[in-house]
Amino acid sequence: MKLAEALQERADLNRKIDEIRRRLGKNILVQEGEAPAEDPNALLVELNACIDRLETLMAAINRTNGRTRVNGMTLTELIAKKDALNIRIAAYRDAVYTASESTNRARGTEIRVKALLSASELMKEADALSAELRRLDNLLQETNWKTELK
Repeated sequence: MKLAEALQERADLNRKIDEIRRRLGKNILVQEGEAPAEDPNALLVELNACIDRLETLMAAINRTNGRTRVNGMTLTELIAKKDALNIRIAAYRDAVYTASESTNRARGTEIRVKALLSASELMKEADALSAELRRLDNLLQETNWKTELK
């Protein structure tokens, strides 16, 4: 199995677990004399099987990410870099928004507010970081489809 397939299965399992949890919640309590729409015991069995599979898959994904090297870095390190880039880009875009705000003054005697950082320079940096993020994401995706799950 390729790493990318394992990642897809992990996402599917997470969605399925959420769905089973909701179904379980709707079928635990019933009015006396009524029957649930689904058997909660069967749902528990299905939930546990999905969680067991997810645990196995996550361990294999983490093992693979820690052992697979690309451009001198493990996939775990590349994922951390991607996460940090996302945080940095969001912070820069927030700063661009704040630096771009204008303050209205009713009279010339009111306090003037000015941006200490250039919105256009911050935006250029955010755009450069976004390009780096796209390249990194493409590298991760390519590697995921080439790498066998360990």
